[in-house]
Amino acid sequence: MYIASLRAGIHPDPPDATNADAPALTFACGISRPWPTSGTLETPKMAETTTPAASGLTLLTDQDFYLFNEGSHYRIYDKLGAHLVSRDGQSGAIFGVWAPNAQQVSVIGSFNGWNPNSHQLERRGASGIWEGFIPGVTQGALYKFHIESRRHSYRVDKADPIGLLHEKPPRTASVVWDLDYEWGDHEWMEKRAAHNSLRAPQAIYEVHIGSWMRVPEEQNRPLTYREMAPRLAEYVGQTGFTHVEFLPVMEHPFYGSWGYQTTGYFAPTSRYGTPQDFMYLVDYLHQHGIAVILDWVPSHFPTDAHGLAYFDGTHLYEHADSRQGFHPDWKTLIFNYGRNEVRSFLMSSAMFWLDKYHIDGLRVDAVASMLYLDYSRKQGEWIPNKFGGRENLEAIEFLRRFNQEVYKEQPAIQTTAEESTSWPMVSRPVYLGGLGFGLKWDMGWMHDTLQYFQHDPIHRKFHHNQLTFRMLYSWHENFVLPLSHDEVVHGKGSLIGKMPGDEWQRFANLRLLFAYMFAQPGKKLMFMGDEFGQVREWAHDSGLEWNVLEYPHHRGLLSWVSQLNRMYRNEPAMHLLDNNPAGFDWVDCNDTASSTISLLRKSESAHETVLAVFNFTPIPRLGYRVGVPHGGFWRELLNSDAPDYGGSGMGNLGGVQAEAEPAHGRPHSLKLTLPPLGALFLKAG
Repeated sequence: MYIASLRAGIHPDPPDATNADAPALTFACGISRPWPTSGTLETPKMAETTTPAASGLTLLTDQDFYLFNEGSHYRIYDKLGAHLVSRDGQSGAIFGVWAPNAQQVSVIGSFNGWNPNSHQLERRGASGIWEGFIPGVTQGALYKFHIESRRHSYRVDKADPIGLLHEKPPRTASVVWDLDYEWGDHEWMEKRAAHNSLRAPQAIYEVHIGSWMRVPEEQNRPLTYREMAPRLAEYVGQTGFTHVEFLPVMEHPFYGSWGYQTTGYFAPTSRYGTPQDFMYLVDYLHQHGIAVILDWVPSHFPTDAHGLAYFDGTHLYEHADSRQGFHPDWKTLIFNYGRNEVRSFLMSSAMFWLDKYHIDGLRVDAVASMLYLDYSRKQGEWIPNKFGGRENLEAIEFLRRFNQEVYKEQPAIQTTAEESTSWPMVSRPVYLGGLGFGLKWDMGWMHDTLQYFQHDPIHRKFHHNQLTFRMLYSWHENFVLPLSHDEVVHGKGSLIGKMPGDEWQRFANLRLLFAYMFAQPGKKLMFMGDEFGQVREWAHDSGLEWNVLEYPHHRGLLSWVSQLNRMYRNEPAMHLLDNNPAGFDWVDCNDTASSTISLLRKSESAHETVLAVFNFTPIPRLGYRVGVPHGGFWRELLNSDAPDYGGSGMGNLGGVQAEAEPAHGRPHSLKLTLPPLGALFLKAG
């Protein structure tokens, strides 16, 4: 196996940002740069007097103020935050922040001894924005905004909401940084529309960066972005996935939130390196033909004091009323989508990752929690909309505008909704009344299918509809079939652990589950570790169980997933009409007594039709007749019971000649041997 090569040549993690004596970093590519430190860079002593930041240099124009306050500024990251400049013989940084209810805002940092009286910003008209130029500030300087509110004598030090880099948690300061990087993915960017098309194969490998692979020899530390790049690209290439989807990389203080409680909406977490290091990871994957999707969380944010919460002494980003602004499940705050400037902030965050990091898609987390005012709330714990309904009208409008604008600006990307209810037309255009997403996770398929597979095979005939029900709604949306991280945490155990029977049967069931997922219309998503049958439940603070690949059953499962991915990519019938009823036909979905299912996947050419047959019991079916649309020899593309995958070796000796005997309403049929807990894929010719 190639796992051993992935472990080779691991380089040290960047030193902690709090180490004032940290040396320059040397990465695998030979680039060296200093890591930001907490030492004083400019003024070793606190300033004695107030020195307003110079107001002669500015990035903001009247048009910026207008668009931002209107909710239509989609690239505010170019104007707010900290920007290194050199003008008229002066070099330094321009700082800008939105704090409309502040009495005074100043920049504190390593360059002024963290003195709130040293560099005060200037209020820019009625925009609510404060701005100022501070000479002598250089890259790597640490800073925060010191805010004195007009309300309640409230004073607080806040990290920069638009910060490009923040200190390595648990430290919370922002870091002055630029995003200069020389990209090498030009060929990918020109062709990525074809890879992201709804007619293209999309086999998504979901990854949590901090726990995909660790270095046991170095206190079990996670890989850096640069260390991960070649290892992940090689592994994804070997296993045949087309896309990598990262759990949120945006800066987050609580590691156990996996990134879903974001404080830095414009900064990749510094736990694994700098912004340029994350760019390198994306760039490397692109150059190896792999698309990159980011999990993005505009639904809620944490209450940490340095973050967005109660930013200027008022509920600026969140609703003031807890019935609208506090999430009872996650103990987090909910964005006020009705506030124009909040929409500008969130829209700019989405555009930022697409513009600056060449991201190929955004998966929007917890969309259902945004759509419903009564989400996870009892009667009396929520406020109806102006029509008396439970729909969050402002959030709906935000999501529609988000999709319209990102597709207008970046037509080659895809947006995906994690939406767990039956909200209509999530992945339909806004002009038709939809939310405008490109894709939607099929949570119903995931729930029904996993529940079915957990039944003992002897009882499965009573639950047959759990496998077939989704075809009643499968054309209502553009679906992704997700076997995600959510199914292997919080006591749910691993996927292999959900399967019934002895060891052989558990692995046969899991191969069968994956085969059925690939046979169903829709894009595919699999969480890391599922592809080789990780035994224990996923843990964010340790690496995957790569050692289990020493055992034949696990190697066989990984080989099976790799072959499924290759068939999915190479056979047009398996992906071309994923979102079109013309691409799918049941052959027999009613054989409940035998717990078998047969179906056809079709493309625009009749010669590319693939037959898939599934036996969900451990009883072999000999001479099992299945109707097919035409005669000739039907070659066995894949057999999950092959010895290479850990199976018993029962099959059809490479293929079957069709007989002129009608079955299932078709003129020809095949007499097949269905292996136990097995899946067959056959193709004519």
